[in-house]
Amino acid sequence: MTRVVLSIGSNLGDRLAHLRSVVDGLGDALVAASRVYETDPWGGIEQQPFLNAVLIADDPGRDCHAWLCRAQELERAAGRMRDERWGPRTLDVDLVTCSEVTSSGRVDVRSDDSDLTLPHPLAHVRAFVMVPWLDVDPAAEMPLPDGPRPVVDLLAELEPADRASVQLTPLTLEN
Repeated sequence: MTRVVLSIGSNLGDRLAHLRSVVDGLGDALVAASRVYETDPWGGIEQQPFLNAVLIADDPGRDCHAWLCRAQELERAAGRMRDERWGPRTLDVDLVTCSEVTSSGRVDVRSDDSDLTLPHPLAHVRAFVMVPWLDVDPAAEMPLPDGPRPVVDLLAELEPADRASVQLTPLTLEN
C-alpha cells in the first residue's frame, strides 16, 4: 500500500470547488483532509491569493507514479493550464511525500526521475504546505536528505511573514 501527502491549491475560478474536486476524485482513498487556508502567492508572480489544503490518502493499488498520474488527471479535469511556472492556476495537486506501508513499517520513497521528484523539493520551505499538513497530521515528518525532520520544526525556521501569510478560512472541503 502507498500513502501520499498531497498539497492542493487554486487561485482561479471557483477555488473551493476545484479543491473539493480532488476530495471527490480521491473517494475512498482519502484518509484525512486539512482545513482550508488562504495564502499569498509564492514564487514572485503577481496574482490572486490561493486557497490551499493538504490531503492524506492511501491506496493499495497505486505506486508513486500512479499517484502522480492521478494528480495530473485531477488537474486536467479542472482545466489546469501549464503556461507559467508558479503562475495562476485552477488547480495544483503536488505530491509532497509518498511512502510504502508494509507490515514492517513505512518507507518514504525517494525519486529523482525527470517527471517525479520525491519528496517534493520545495515543500519544506513553503508555509502554505506545512501549516495545513500540521493541521491534518500534527506529528508529520518531512523526509529530507539528512534524515526526517518534524514539520513543526521546519515551519518554525521560516520567516514570520511567510507563516503569517497562511490564514485559516471558515471554508471546508466537505460538500
